[in-house]
Amino acid sequence: MTFANLFLSYFNEACIISSAICFAFGWHYIRKHRVRTHRRLMLTGSVLAALFFITYVAKTIFIGDTLFGGPKSLKGFYYTFLQSHSILATIAAILGVITLVYAFKARFRRHRKIAPWTVVIWFITAATGLTVFLLLYVFYTPGQTAGLLNAWLG
Repeated sequence: MTFANLFLSYFNEACIISSAICFAFGWHYIRKHRVRTHRRLMLTGSVLAALFFITYVAKTIFIGDTLFGGPKSLKGFYYTFLQSHSILATIAAILGVITLVYAFKARFRRHRKIAPWTVVIWFITAATGLTVFLLLYVFYTPGQTAGLLNAWLG
């Protein structure tokens, strides 16, 4: 495993966990009617989530995906869990964009309806993402990395 792959993996996880923490505090502050603090925390969390997405896509394209290196008996569970996480992450990202659009357009009635769902799904996504990270890089030796560009170019 290369240093860049390992560094980006830890960096990405730090972005996700930090975004979830920002969202948790942002949710807390809106309940206390501290709109300005809420807005800053939610925007910071959104930037961190976007930074994760950008670096994750770049890592996948230029370095590749790390395969599960744990026991073969857990491989089916891991990949099923990973797919569930990926679906939740996609839903969270779509809801996140919609939630932000409502906020920026000052459609706060709609924003208030969708935002709690968005943040709860994001919390679940962050937790399942942490589990994937731990399984890939902490609990077990990481598997091989297959570069996407190398696969395309042969």
